Amino acid sequence: MSDWRPQAGPARPHRARLLAEVRGFFARREVLEVETPILGAGAPLDPALESWRAEAPDGSRGYLQTSPEYPMKRLLSAGEGDIYQIARVFRGGESGPRHNPEFSLLEWYRLGFDHHRLASEVVALIHELCACVPGWQCPDPSVRQVAYGELFRRELGLDPLAATSAELARVAGARGLTIAGELDRDGWLDALVSLVLAPGFPPDRLTVIFDYPETQAVLARPCVDRPGYAARFEVYWGDLELANGYHELTDPAVFRVRRARDLAIRRARGQEQPLADPWLEPAMEAGLPDCSGVALGLDRLLMRLLDFDDIRRVLDFPGGHA
Repeated sequence: MSDWRPQAGPARPHRARLLAEVRGFFARREVLEVETPILGAGAPLDPALESWRAEAPDGSRGYLQTSPEYPMKRLLSAGEGDIYQIARVFRGGESGPRHNPEFSLLEWYRLGFDHHRLASEVVALIHELCACVPGWQCPDPSVRQVAYGELFRRELGLDPLAATSAELARVAGARGLTIAGELDRDGWLDALVSLVLAPGFPPDRLTVIFDYPETQAVLARPCVDRPGYAARFEVYWGDLELANGYHELTDPAVFRVRRARDLAIRRARGQEQPLADPWLEPAMEAGLPDCSGVALGLDRLLMRLLDFDDIRRVLDFPGGHA
């Protein structure tokens, strides 16, 4: 007989406290909490994401959100100010000790912030949360900040903009990393960050990586002072990625170019071709304000706060048990 019981009893009060403290953090900064739909007419075309499809009894279809990014940007384009959301999101093909197909995502947008300033706010949020409850783990106050290109040159002896797939694969192999199947350049870059570089990050500190290659920019604006790079950052606690943010792209022409590129990549890889979201482009045309946004995985943060190594320990109903 299968075990029907919820699985994360010890973590349950900690999750409730975490959500309350997150809301307090943003209330003190006068950032407005919003809600947007879980079901959308279209989906992001980012090759790194796979959306879950939903179908109604009448045959109409939609997609479960991988993040609330698109509708939140519609709110910004309509004139709303600083906003945040605690959302349930869904991503296909993600399961394991650090992944669950359905998870809790904290996403927020700050008008007039660049990605460096927003990354600093992410760090401030994590440090403030850690101090709320005796027994919660806290990272060292010092934060490591490093540009993506500098990280690759220093640790791997590679220029991430110039290195070929073969060169990246060779360096990965020299570091003991073997991957089944074919990877393109961006696939190798991602693998090197997550499987080679991140395991070397100080386990008791936060690491901020900033200015990613523009091929991995998604919706981050190009860097003015770093040709070939875009204003994206990620925040790690030890080797665990917690947050991904951008100084947001506001140019719809660049958005169209990147969307076409992402669609071409999906076709070349044999990935599903979801319907594109129909609303973000006209919202950008109307005028997305200068802002930065970030998404932070709350389940992963709770793992670190409680010093757990498996996401299922903070989820009552993990994948396969829901």
